[in-house]
Amino acid sequence: MSAFRIDRTTPLSPDEAWRRLTDWPAHAGQVPLTEIAVLTPGPTRVGTVFVARSGLGPARFEDPMEVVGWQPPSPGVPGHCRLEKRGRAVTGWAEIHVVGDGPVTRVRWEEELRLRPLPRLLDTLTARAGHLVFGRAVSRLLRDGPGHSSRSTH
Repeated sequence: MSAFRIDRTTPLSPDEAWRRLTDWPAHAGQVPLTEIAVLTPGPTRVGTVFVARSGLGPARFEDPMEVVGWQPPSPGVPGHCRLEKRGRAVTGWAEIHVVGDGPVTRVRWEEELRLRPLPRLLDTLTARAGHLVFGRAVSRLLRDGPGHSSRSTH
């Protein structure tokens, strides 16, 4: 499995950061060559299923995901969402954590993914690519002007 972690700090409220990060269709505008379809009626909750379709022409693949953990942030309670990847080509999980910390909100996106067509030898490269793509997507979703900072690890 290829694991990576993205940490961001934003002046957005925890509720607004959560709203932006869990607006699944909005991710399509941030991840290149990707469309997202939510397959279950809203609002998002445990059991929500959506699919990301990425690629061009015959080089397309589907990444179906199910929300298996859902706790929006509330005063004194961090937000937490866990997604399980249920595809034939892409497996693994992703977690989103949103925590209010005084005047800022801290966001952590953790993901472990496996691209089945690729040999495990390429896991490090897959993690770096995921870190780059999802790091940019998270930053864009949280875009808020001055005062934004970020730290990431993989």
